[in-house]
Amino acid sequence: MIAVPPDGRQADFGPDFGQRSLLTVDTEEEFDWDAPFTRDRHSLNHVPDIAHFQQFCEKRGVVPLYLVDWPIVQSPAAVEILGSAVRNGQAEVGIHLHPWVNPSFEEEVNARNSYAGNLPPQLEREKFLLLRDAIAEKFGSEPLIYRAGRYGAGAATADLLRETGILIDSSVRANFDYRADDGPNYANHPLSPYWMDSERRLLELPLTTVYWGLLRKQGRALNPILDRIPHGRGVFSRLNLLEKIALTPEGVSVEEALRGIDIAIDDGLPLLVMSFHSPSLAIGHTPYVRNQADREKFYEWLDRVYAYLANRKVLPTSVAQIVQAVGLR
Repeated sequence: MIAVPPDGRQADFGPDFGQRSLLTVDTEEEFDWDAPFTRDRHSLNHVPDIAHFQQFCEKRGVVPLYLVDWPIVQSPAAVEILGSAVRNGQAEVGIHLHPWVNPSFEEEVNARNSYAGNLPPQLEREKFLLLRDAIAEKFGSEPLIYRAGRYGAGAATADLLRETGILIDSSVRANFDYRADDGPNYANHPLSPYWMDSERRLLELPLTTVYWGLLRKQGRALNPILDRIPHGRGVFSRLNLLEKIALTPEGVSVEEALRGIDIAIDDGLPLLVMSFHSPSLAIGHTPYVRNQADREKFYEWLDRVYAYLANRKVLPTSVAQIVQAVGLR
C-alpha cells in the first residue's frame, strides 16, 4: 500500500492554477464483476463507444485521461480511436495495470492477486514494464501517469514508478478501505495532491471522495463504524448527517456529485479528480449502465457536472498542465 505521507508533502500548483478538474477513465476490458477473475473471459465490445465519448469531451473542451490496460492496448480499434485524439492533443493516455490479464502470467488468478501491489515485486515490475512499453510503442510517447487496477498499489509500487520514469501516480482512492478483500487501505490518505517522495519527483493525485453532511468533519472516524451497523450508512445519509460522495457517474447521482463538488471547492482542493470505467460507456457491461435510460443519465451526469464546474469557475485540466504547474520534468 502507498503510505500516508508525512506533513509538508502537499503539492503547490502555483497561483495561476486555481482550482481545476481532471477526468480520468479506467480504460479496460469488459468482464463480469461478480464472477471470479479469469485470464480470458472478457471482451471489448464497448470500444466503439469511446469515440462518441471523446466527441462529447471535445465539444466541452475536456481532455480526458485514458488509463489503458493490456487488452485495450492490444486492440487495434482502441488504439486507432485513442491514438487519433492523443495525436491531436485532445486526449492523454496513462497506464492501468490489471495483473490477471497482463503478462507475464506466473501468479495464481484470485482476488488477492488482482491487486498488483500484492504480487512479488519482480512480477509486478515485469507486468508493468510490458504494459508501459506497449503503450509507448502504440501511442508514440512515454506515458507519465499510472493507476493500479482496483487501486491496488503496494509497498514496492512507488519505487517502481520512480525508477521507470513515471511522474504521477493516481492509485489512491482517498476515504476507501479495501482490506476486507486483501486490498489497500486509503481511509486516512489526503485528498489534496501530494509528493510521494522527499525529492518531489513523484506526485500523487488521489481520486476525489468527500464527506458531506452535518457530521462530515467526523467522517473519517464515523465511516468504519457505519460499515458495521446494518443500514447505518443509509440512515445517516437520509438524515443529512453523513454521506460519502465520490466524484464518479457510477453509482453517484448528479445531485450528490454537485454537493460533493461544493465541499471540495469550499475545502480548497486544487484538483478534483473524477473517474469511471470505460465499459460504462456502453449498455450492459457494468452495474451502472444497464439500459438506454441509464446511458442517457450517464451523459447527463457529465453534462450537468461540467456546466456546474464552469459556473464555479473550475476549469478542466490535463496531465501535461499538471506536470508544468508543479514543476515536474
